[in-house]
Amino acid sequence: MKSLIVNADDFGASRGINRGVVEAHQTGILTSASMMVDAAASAEAGRISGGHPDLSVGLHVVIRSPAGATEAEVERQLERFTELTGQLPTHLDAHHNVHEGERALPAFLSVAERHHLPLRGHCGVRHIAKFYGQWDGETHLEQISPGGFARIVETEVEEGFNELCCHPGHVDYELVSSYTAERAAELATLCDPGLADLLSERAIRLATFREVSTR
Repeated sequence: MKSLIVNADDFGASRGINRGVVEAHQTGILTSASMMVDAAASAEAGRISGGHPDLSVGLHVVIRSPAGATEAEVERQLERFTELTGQLPTHLDAHHNVHEGERALPAFLSVAERHHLPLRGHCGVRHIAKFYGQWDGETHLEQISPGGFARIVETEVEEGFNELCCHPGHVDYELVSSYTAERAAELATLCDPGLADLLSERAIRLATFREVSTR
């Protein structure tokens, strides 16, 4: 059985991103999100998550420098997550995947093991990062179009659990980022009704990190 977790990074970064995550979940195929806890709209994201119990919400750890990738800092952000949402995250990952760094990985592995949390790239879930609309500093909307999504499904989704990483959102002025029009394009694609039909035809079911066992 092929299972696909469609996970939105940067939940909490801005109100526009929060609205995009909710829209992609309610009307599209988004099943999961990774939430920042110290960002401008983190508190709003925490409140929103309580109103959408089917949305799997994990912790998106933000580390400002390699020296900050400590176990204590990951634990601090996890504690802040529980304060904002009232529950533990369903999974653990990091902004720009900094947890994969040689210096950071031991801290993330330790926290993930202690709290029985799936850690991106280290929990038996295949991580798919090709649904992204900017390469070499240039915008490539074709990569995040319905056709681009279909190509990824055909070539990247394997048996077992897969995580498709995405960054949907509405453009707003709270977030300073070079990835803006791309977020809106991702949102439009994720809400395209043809995607659900495509997944059904390929016998790929939508899933969440709640189904991934770490015990």
